[in-house]
Amino acid sequence: MGGAGGQRALVTRGAAEAAAALRLAGSVPVLLLSAPAAAGSLGPRGWRALVAAAQAAAPQAAVDDALCCGDAPGHALAALRAGCRLLVLEPDCPAFAAVQAAAAECGAVVLPTRPPALDLHGLDLRKPGGRALLAQWLAGESPAPDDSSGAKG
Repeated sequence: MGGAGGQRALVTRGAAEAAAALRLAGSVPVLLLSAPAAAGSLGPRGWRALVAAAQAAAPQAAVDDALCCGDAPGHALAALRAGCRLLVLEPDCPAFAAVQAAAAECGAVVLPTRPPALDLHGLDLRKPGGRALLAQWLAGESPAPDDSSGAKG
């Protein structure tokens, strides 16, 4: 299991943790996934800047990214305008179909659920245990933790 394109998803809240994970991932395809409903707090431009900084620090990485918009169609539309091409929007949002149609018009994709992901928050990638957990996740050897509760698995 993994991200939208088969990548292993990693929940990130900062460019430094994302860059560290991407460097450790090497050539393994990774999906950087925002925290739940981050489109409302970080905003799409903040998310794009975070992803760009992480990619600049790990240029060898095979990475895609997804911004979670919670149940806010306005945030999803703003994300599309900001250049986000993979979004997560709760399917019970009344405007889900309209946002999905708008996304399709600009070549973007809207996912109705967050993919299984390893949450990097609090995971110390400088330590062997943190690196081992990341390596297991990227290799598909560990079960998907529930990132909505902040659990690491």
